[in-house]
Amino acid sequence: MLAFVILSSSIGLLALFAWISILLIFNPEKVGWLNIFLPEWARVSLGGKERPKTLKQIKEILSQQGKIAGDILPLSGDITKSFLLPIFQERANCQSDCKYLVEIRVYDPPEDLEFQSKPEVHYSLTTQLAVEGPEESFVVAPLLNATTETPGSNIAMPLNTIQRFEGETPSPGIWFYLQGKRSSATGIVTYGHILQYNPERSHLQLMLPWTSTTEQLPQWQQITGSATKELIVNQTVGLEPQLRVYQIQPAKFVPNPIQLAEISLQPPALKNSAYEDAILFARTGLWTPALERLESIKKQRQVKITPAAQAQIDVIRLHSQLTKIQAEKTWASPSQEVLADLIDGRWQKALQVFEASPQNAQEIRTFLKSDGGRLWSRAEATLQIQPNQKEAQAWSALILAASQSPERANSWLKTQTKIPKDSLTYIQGLLDQLQGKVIKLEIPTSHSSQIVGAAKSITQFNSTDWLQLDPTQPLQKTDNQWYEIEVTAFYDGKAWLPFPFNNLKPPETSTAKFFWDILGIKSDPTIQIVLWQPNGEQQTTLGTIKGVKFQNGALRLLAHSETVSPQTSNQPSNQPRTLALSNTALEWVQPSPMNIEELLQQDPQAVKVMLPTLWRSLQQSGQLRAGNIPNFQELRQKLGHWPVQVIDLTGNGKPEKIITISAEAISSLIKTKGSASEQTKNFPRPRTLILSDTGSVIYTDFKADIKSGQKQSMTAIAKLYQDQPLTLLVENTNGYSIRRWSNKNQRFE
Repeated sequence: MLAFVILSSSIGLLALFAWISILLIFNPEKVGWLNIFLPEWARVSLGGKERPKTLKQIKEILSQQGKIAGDILPLSGDITKSFLLPIFQERANCQSDCKYLVEIRVYDPPEDLEFQSKPEVHYSLTTQLAVEGPEESFVVAPLLNATTETPGSNIAMPLNTIQRFEGETPSPGIWFYLQGKRSSATGIVTYGHILQYNPERSHLQLMLPWTSTTEQLPQWQQITGSATKELIVNQTVGLEPQLRVYQIQPAKFVPNPIQLAEISLQPPALKNSAYEDAILFARTGLWTPALERLESIKKQRQVKITPAAQAQIDVIRLHSQLTKIQAEKTWASPSQEVLADLIDGRWQKALQVFEASPQNAQEIRTFLKSDGGRLWSRAEATLQIQPNQKEAQAWSALILAASQSPERANSWLKTQTKIPKDSLTYIQGLLDQLQGKVIKLEIPTSHSSQIVGAAKSITQFNSTDWLQLDPTQPLQKTDNQWYEIEVTAFYDGKAWLPFPFNNLKPPETSTAKFFWDILGIKSDPTIQIVLWQPNGEQQTTLGTIKGVKFQNGALRLLAHSETVSPQTSNQPSNQPRTLALSNTALEWVQPSPMNIEELLQQDPQAVKVMLPTLWRSLQQSGQLRAGNIPNFQELRQKLGHWPVQVIDLTGNGKPEKIITISAEAISSLIKTKGSASEQTKNFPRPRTLILSDTGSVIYTDFKADIKSGQKQSMTAIAKLYQDQPLTLLVENTNGYSIRRWSNKNQRFE
């Protein structure tokens, strides 16, 4: 019996040793627990795999390799279990934003008992992935047909951050986005990769490169009604909506059996002529007409709608919602309204606005010329399916006249044999209006004056230089105060007209009456003169407009006041220039003030995005030395007391952040005494920085105006009389300007 026990034990030990030997050859890490019982010289090698290390050891090794460990991204709630580690490198000879992402690693707790029993937490490298950004040509591709942006190179763009998608994301796996930013002709382009980690197979994979012209991050959203959300990438430029929608679909790839596939409109998902016509409309940007046709097809049950066809319909509906909102919005200028109507395929309404706005012909001609062919594609598609559509015929001719020449438009009209004679005559009249040959300026004679401008006191003037309503009563130079007012903008009874006033065509006779009527000063010649005293207090004086001067698009007024005010020609540089405005021209808007620390409690995510952008902007403008941006807690400590206001300035329903920065605030950031920039010393007035809801800078006093190159300073936020959107009142070298947000160009203009 004893011999049997000994024999059985021997066989068991032999089997155990044989199994350990096999593991030592093929999978040595599985027997790493033996190292607990072995001396240092006899320990088992882990088959070429890195030995588990502490987080400190991992960072030290990376530092020795010239790399930088980024912030840990836990893969579960417990950081001691699994995490993703981004790894960065620094560009040589770089002063700001120097780090770029080069690698991503996943670490898990080791299975070896040797390391599980150690007091310090160790981690095993599970998988790693080298990364680089998408090529520049891919990043700028959405801008090429819509702006003056030049094609990019095949150089990989740097990636600066990696974040996990918030909220509910599709299964399986964990989803991240890698992100970088690039300046463009119209603003900032955000780009990156979609990354997925499959824990079941320990596999990291870049699923999709992405680029967004709106700075919006990709979003998971329910679009098609399926159980799984779709990924949306916003590539909208101006008023042209362009949303890329991707579905999760199965893939024949064992480590990760899913892929992201775009819902494309080409080819049409159904072989049906009516459906194909609707898809043609959608591909040219006629989203709403396309959706109307598709809904008619579904209602009449002409054909069975497959899941692929329904996905196409849902993408078209998503775009149509955006173009409808734009077309039904109240616009500040007729040209913007015309563009929004054309994009939504509202040919007739666009013509009505165009015909009623001959004074805006040049502005409309300019945007038709710079369109890049998108509006022409819409008109061409409409005439392909509806060849007798009179309004589309008219816009086709107008687009050709603006983008090429009136002769080319007339040549095209001659080839259109289906256009009746009366329509040809009508279209020819529209072409004349586009060229400025038709000026039909109707001036309401009863509206009161609504004028905004910059004033300066004068003591000498030549009365013959000024138009007067009654020239028989010459201007008398008295001891009272006289002001010359440079008009920034005025309300003509229908809309606000901004400087320069090149579209004003005063008649050769009754010129003074023309200006008294269009300015509204015939019924209301009173104007307020607002002067800022050295202590910052306002002093308001009432004046009466006595004369008008119009030259080279500039409009000046001569005003007389019975009250003698201090001279305005030598105002302190720390106070705004003297302002002239009609009594009800502006309604001042003052959002509730708070500081950045208070905003952090209300909207922590916005502040986390805002603070690095704010610091970077100060570096780029020369207020702070170039260098690495402090971490969030340091930024919070340095900038948390700065004042901020929150209000929607762009009309998208999402508030912007308005930050007021004093010279003292900037000086407090500079530790070395006397090292403040010369610009800060020479500009003691507080300056303004406005950040969009996505965290990008959309207005700054620290840089000169893009168009004029002049220094600028935001004085106030205001609502103009009879105008919907909020405006910025901005002071520059020549006076004041009114700035509205342009959805097309994504800036204040």
